[in-house]
Amino acid sequence: MKIVFIGDIVGSVGRKALKNIMPRLKQLHPHAVFIANGENAAAGKGITQAIAKEIYEMGIQAITMGNHTWDQKEIFDFIDRDDKMVRPANFPPGTPGKGQTVIKVKDQELLIINLQGRTFLPPIDCPFRKVDEILEADKKKHKFVFVDFHAEATSEKIAMGWHLDGKVSAVVGTHTHVQTNDNRVLPQGTAYVTDVGMVGPRDGILGVERNAVLQKFKTQLPVRFITDEGKWHFHAVVIELNDQTGLAKGINLIRYDEDQVFMD
Repeated sequence: MKIVFIGDIVGSVGRKALKNIMPRLKQLHPHAVFIANGENAAAGKGITQAIAKEIYEMGIQAITMGNHTWDQKEIFDFIDRDDKMVRPANFPPGTPGKGQTVIKVKDQELLIINLQGRTFLPPIDCPFRKVDEILEADKKKHKFVFVDFHAEATSEKIAMGWHLDGKVSAVVGTHTHVQTNDNRVLPQGTAYVTDVGMVGPRDGILGVERNAVLQKFKTQLPVRFITDEGKWHFHAVVIELNDQTGLAKGINLIRYDEDQVFMD
């Protein structure tokens, strides 16, 4: 099995980048499972049903979320009916939606789990205990298990990687929008990267219009952040799994830039 996971899609520029790059990725990885983080897909905050439909139609087979899950109020109208969308599993009990899903890949199944960190983010339920509960309930029914850990702190993400080494196929970090260069297979066979990066405005600051962010840092006055426009960049990872064990054989970074997309 091969998984292509695409970093946080940010606004209309991110969706434009996805539309441009997906045909290329499907050609390069024709049998891969395509998953993307969509919590910033609607103008940088949340996702709408129309945007989710647009992303699925491009070939994405599952969407993970994060701390902006509830920013578009219409999500309450459809998240319970969307079997391919997962929000962080460690949101409190009774929260709409689900924190895990299973997608079929030919004659195999992939369990997808979404978690959210607590360091520098709202203090929701413990992601470490929650993932243990999910894996215990699964009782190794699913050989292939993919985890998107949406977290701010590098240390918390690395800790989750070590916590799950040998227990899941892959742990990938999202949220900080900067692709890290620490992709590796951990000693017990779990693919890991601290942050996959983002798909969206290249010349903003984490996808936000940069002058507003600069003003905020320089003055500490209230500022309205808006999603940047302009040229895009595209960050993802490709993970190859052992079909017998479900563990990882390799994880490699994917980077495209609007100006250099066909120069790799």
